[in-house]
Parts: sequence; C-alpha cells; structure tokens
Amino acid sequence: MELRIFTEPQQGASYDELLAIAQRTEQLGFDGFFRSDHYLRMGDGDPGYGPTDAWTTLAGLARDTERVRLGTLVSSVTYRLPGILAVQAANVDQMSGGRVELGLGTGWFAQEHSAFGIPFPEKRFDLLEEQLAIVTGLWETPVGARFSFEGEHYRLEDSPALPKPAQERLPVIVGGLGERRTPRLAAEFADEHNLPFPALDRIRPLFTALDRAIEREERTRPIVRSAALVTVVGDDEATYARRAAAIGRESAELREHGIAGTRAEVEDRLGALADAGVERLYLQTLDLTDLDHLDEIAAFTGV
Repeated sequence: MELRIFTEPQQGASYDELLAIAQRTEQLGFDGFFRSDHYLRMGDGDPGYGPTDAWTTLAGLARDTERVRLGTLVSSVTYRLPGILAVQAANVDQMSGGRVELGLGTGWFAQEHSAFGIPFPEKRFDLLEEQLAIVTGLWETPVGARFSFEGEHYRLEDSPALPKPAQERLPVIVGGLGERRTPRLAAEFADEHNLPFPALDRIRPLFTALDRAIEREERTRPIVRSAALVTVVGDDEATYARRAAAIGRESAELREHGIAGTRAEVEDRLGALADAGVERLYLQTLDLTDLDHLDEIAAFTGV
C-alpha cells in the first residue's frame, strides 16, 4: 500500500512550516505530500500565519523538493476557472519535473467562500463534470491542435491548449463518498478515486460502486483506489493521548474512525484497509509543528 502525508495548512501554517513537513515527508520515504485547498481555518484556535494558496505553495514545493509526489486533496471548482487551473497545474508539473497530481472536487465549506468573496453556487456537481472534461481535454489535445468546449457553465473557443504537463498524463483524482455520480466521474475522467474520511464499513461497498461505473463506462485503463483518514500514532499510550489532545480529538473516537493508537493497532488498521481494497492511503496529519510524529508514522508503517 502506498502511503502519502496529507496536511491541512488552512489551520495556520506558513510556507516555511509547510516546506519543513514536505521535506521530512520526502526524507522519510513517503510516496507523496498532499495538501488541502482551503482558505479559512476550521474550528476555533489560533489561526497562526493564516491560509496559504494551494497552487502557489505547490509551485514552491516543486522547486524545494526532489522526489515526492505533490498535489491537492482536493481543489474546489469554485476557486478557479478550469482553463486557468489547467495552466496552473501544468506549470507546477513542469516545475517539479513531472511529480504533480490534481485532486478536484465540488467544494463544501460555504463560510470560506463568504469570507473571501468567492461565489458558492448551490449546485456544483455539474461544474465539476465540466471542469474535469475541460482540464483533461486541454491536456490531451495534441500540440498544434486547438480545443473548444461548449457546456452549460463554461465555453472555450479555439484554445491553443498550452502549456502541457511534463508527464504524459498528469494524474487526476476524483474524491467523494457518493455511490452514483462520483464513481461515474471517476470512471470517466480520473486516474484515482479517493474516499475522504469514509466510515470503515463503507469502503468496500463504495469501491464496488466504482467497479460498476467502470463496467458501464467500458473502461480498460486502471484506476487507483485510495482513502484519506486522520492519523495519530504514538509509541506508547501517553504519547498517543498527547497527540490526540493536541488536535482536539478524543482518543477513543480517533481509534474508531482513523488510523490511530499504538503500533499493533495501526498495523491492524492498515491490514483491514488493504483487505477492503485500499491501494493508496493519505495519512491526514493535523499538528503541523510535530515533525517527530512523521518519524514515528514512518517507523510504524515501515516506509
């Protein structure tokens, strides 16, 4: 199972703090370093530096790291026009030497939109479908050809469809817990289907829904099945309890819903997730000041 570190910088982290975590992630051998794409802290507490823009910071990380995969989990269709997003992601992919992945979703946090003057339409799923078609269509258009698109929400006419990503195919991630539209979009457009914080007993049924969508789409290209779960580990109970308290979570609740506890518990949970079909796991680490936590996660998981 591939393991990636997933952070939530909107809780308050400067670029330098984010860079320290990304570089430790790379040094320890994790497969990827991903960040959320939000502009407002969730919950009470010190906002610290405040939010950082996801694609601005990823551009910096593209130059300040060497190996680790980089991306968003996930960018919201409300933040950017799809043509601009395609340019941004392709730029950062070139800057990284071909290590970028784009997670794209509908967005859900209405309060951050009102705080920053971002429109938040009630119905956003159609926006997601059109943005996926546009972004992938722009990248797949041969060099020298033109791309046009006529949809309900977006219209592109005679686009040069440049620049291209460094990768022959920049991976696209579609995340969600729906059983109908989300699996269909993943089967049609994505290279990876991510389940964000699923109930553990829902993982296998949701991947079964993806299987059905793949069959309906007659898709032959493989798709990665992944999940994101909050992660808190400790080499003893006291360390675990301290780290749970640091992010404002109850120890018992974390054990029920996340990858949490001591080594034996973490190993059991990882085995159960693999049995449920998870091929790639995003370990959500919320205390961005606790770099030793990454060291212990690496030791627990054997990366």
